[in-house]
Amino acid sequence: MSTPSTRSTPTAAGAPWTIESAAAALAAGETTSEALVRAMFEAAARLDDPLGVYLARFDEDALAAARRADAERAAGRARGPLHGIPIGVKDILATDEGPTTCQSLVLPPSWGDQGDGPVLRRLRDAGAVIMGKLTTMEFAVGRPDRSKPFPLPRNPWNTDRWTGGSSSGSGNGVASGLMLGALGTDTGGSIRVPSAYCGITGHKPTHGLVPKSGCFPLGYTYDHLGPMCRSAWDCAAMLSVMAGHDPSDRTSVPSAPIDYVAAIEANGGSLAGLRIGVLANESIKQHSAEWTWQAMQEALGVLRDAGAETVEVVAPLYDELHVATFLGLQAEAYSYHRNWLVERWADYGRPTRLTLALGALISGGDLAQCERVRQAGRQQIHAMMEREQLSALVSPTMGYGATAYSGAAREAISTKAMHCPPWNGTGFPALALPMGFDPDGLPLSLQVIARPFEDAVSLTIGHALQQRTDWHLRKAPLHA
Repeated sequence: MSTPSTRSTPTAAGAPWTIESAAAALAAGETTSEALVRAMFEAAARLDDPLGVYLARFDEDALAAARRADAERAAGRARGPLHGIPIGVKDILATDEGPTTCQSLVLPPSWGDQGDGPVLRRLRDAGAVIMGKLTTMEFAVGRPDRSKPFPLPRNPWNTDRWTGGSSSGSGNGVASGLMLGALGTDTGGSIRVPSAYCGITGHKPTHGLVPKSGCFPLGYTYDHLGPMCRSAWDCAAMLSVMAGHDPSDRTSVPSAPIDYVAAIEANGGSLAGLRIGVLANESIKQHSAEWTWQAMQEALGVLRDAGAETVEVVAPLYDELHVATFLGLQAEAYSYHRNWLVERWADYGRPTRLTLALGALISGGDLAQCERVRQAGRQQIHAMMEREQLSALVSPTMGYGATAYSGAAREAISTKAMHCPPWNGTGFPALALPMGFDPDGLPLSLQVIARPFEDAVSLTIGHALQQRTDWHLRKAPLHA
């Protein structure tokens, strides 16, 4: 075993493409969108089989979109930083190209006939090139099931390790360089867990900031749709396009447009004046490895060097929110799947059907109590941040690095080692970003939580960290 990594500084030599660097190269005429897309599809021919990234590739449509992007750029029409950028889509989102399977034998093929939802339309309007549909866990829940005819997603840092779920192909696709950004969804951590395990950056936006229409629901009041990329800058570029009210989603909240890239660049990487609360809840400490806590302390040192002040705090109702989120989303998921579970039990994968069926054990009174905990948690955490004058909170994203497919340590696979669910219950924005490596060379991740609709704050903190470190630019052993 090696020792955990220590603080490092960025280097451009051999760095992988990011949306930021690719956008600059496209603007300078140093490459073309068609060249990027072709190279990434060629890499997928080598890496997709061992990694299980794609469920469906849109080669012809993507190349046609790339050529249009190049022609528009040549004609002097540049649409912004996503113009000509290859993007993947988690296969619980409908697209014009189809198909949509939710990685399940149960979903009727006609569900995907609705085509692009508002987020897909916005990305295309911004010039993004849609590469294909990416692996997930069945209906965005459970764990991989080898008995079903779908790819088994594997981690590019070590193929004996899991990618995390449920945005599996979004995580390993970006981490292996098969696309520059991807859409993921997050109901209890499904953007942040694969981002953590695969060593990339993923942002769960404020609930209601990004419309969810066209996305198959898991727990509708907990679901979030967000970007997964190499860097916080890249996530900001995608979020600038994705965010905004749409009347087709009843949870979508009217909000003023924000250029998140401009917001994170406004202070030149300085965090002066920001006060960050370091979550010191006992359950977080108990369910995080020693090296995870050490890596977080190093990352906090970088943030202090950037001008931030840090102080330890305890989040009120944290453990209650953790439990309430899991129970509530299971109840909501069961209500959606109840009839299919009766009619097509064996067509579901075993991990999925058992997880969904647990929702039948949650009473109406239980669900009402979950909602009371969520409301009290939102109010008390917001009041604590106001009282302590905190701009953001931080914790590890996961207590441990990516777990093995078999023989994983019990403490590493415990749901309590997931430090994500409370922020689905409250709807606060949360960013996962690399902060070093464990003794086995697997990525570790920092989580930055901001107040509702202050997504720019978490992205600004992430950007400042990544201007001073290169953890997000490290290449996995299986990389294009």
